[in-house]
Amino acid sequence: MKNHITNAISDFFFEYETPRQVLVRNRRVGVVCRIIQLGVLAYIIGWVFIYEKGYQSTDTAISSVFTKMKGVGYTSVNGNERVWDVADYVFPPQGDSSFVVMTNYIITEGQNMGKCPELKGKHNCSSDADCEGGSYKRTGHGEMTGICVNATKTCEVLAWCPIEDDHVIPYPPLLMSAENYTLFIKNSITFPLFGVTRSNLVEGVDASYISKCLYHPENAPLCPIFKLGDIVKLSGFNFETIAQVGGAIGIEIDWTCNLDVNVKHCKPKYNFHGLYGNPDETDKARASVGYNFRYAKHYLEDKIEKRTLLKVFGIRLDIIVQSLARKFDIIPTLTAIGSGVGIFGVATVVCDLVLLYLLPKREFYKNMKFKHTDSHIQNPDSEAGSIETDLSQK
Repeated sequence: MKNHITNAISDFFFEYETPRQVLVRNRRVGVVCRIIQLGVLAYIIGWVFIYEKGYQSTDTAISSVFTKMKGVGYTSVNGNERVWDVADYVFPPQGDSSFVVMTNYIITEGQNMGKCPELKGKHNCSSDADCEGGSYKRTGHGEMTGICVNATKTCEVLAWCPIEDDHVIPYPPLLMSAENYTLFIKNSITFPLFGVTRSNLVEGVDASYISKCLYHPENAPLCPIFKLGDIVKLSGFNFETIAQVGGAIGIEIDWTCNLDVNVKHCKPKYNFHGLYGNPDETDKARASVGYNFRYAKHYLEDKIEKRTLLKVFGIRLDIIVQSLARKFDIIPTLTAIGSGVGIFGVATVVCDLVLLYLLPKREFYKNMKFKHTDSHIQNPDSEAGSIETDLSQK
């Protein structure tokens, strides 16, 4: 018993097992094997390393965006002249990455809380019975008093009077001068994994350059100052159309950086996308065309609270930062190489299937590939040698 244990331990530590290999001279199988191996090699080099850059680790950035609009607009409505500056036409005014620039509006001045008839076409009535006192309509402007106003044939409501009439949107837009407004974007990013911090004010973009530059996709692609009319044009919209009813545009700042080269090559690229308000859509029945909202300025007049209501039509600008940085890392490199080497085994599997199941001499190849032993034979090495001799004679 002791000898058996000693032999087993000795065999375990001092013997080496290796797979048996058979060299098959067959043109068809050889060509299939090489084609598969070349395909795997092309996949590893072309897709994994060149296209997917599997030798690099990746990181996304933490980003901050600051914006500032500049420009002055002028309107003359019913003889009332007015100059609009940034404090009047930008909402909200804090310089966020998402804001609205007013391009058109409907103004209702001198509203005060009182009772007045609804607009024609809304809450029509023929008698007081059609106006249920104390109730509301979803599209109404206030609480119904239960009275039908004969002059308008609409229900009387308790609301801010006179009621806003927004049936007619001014055309051409009142603030067509917004086309010449300029937008300054300051963007800073940090790739925490690689400890790299960058700004869109890259090398060469200094105070002197900013004072005279204006973004152009070819002539000045790094200039951080954009003309609103150019933004609309590059997004595929017509300025006059979107200015009348409003719309939304996405400004994408793309930071795709290869940090294996000098960090100064890590620069932003600007892209512009029309989100909604496309003037090419001609279906007038579509719902919620454009972009608009209301805001009111409250004041006191003879101790009576009043307000000026504006329905604002504008261009909503959403600044979106996309980022991806790559840098060489030994761990993903070894992982990619290891997985590629493992895929080379596909060639062996396919060729074995062809040899053992498809070729006319498949039985011969099976006998060459697999070594069979008989458990009743006392000297398996001698028997194996005779089997191999017989097969070689075949």
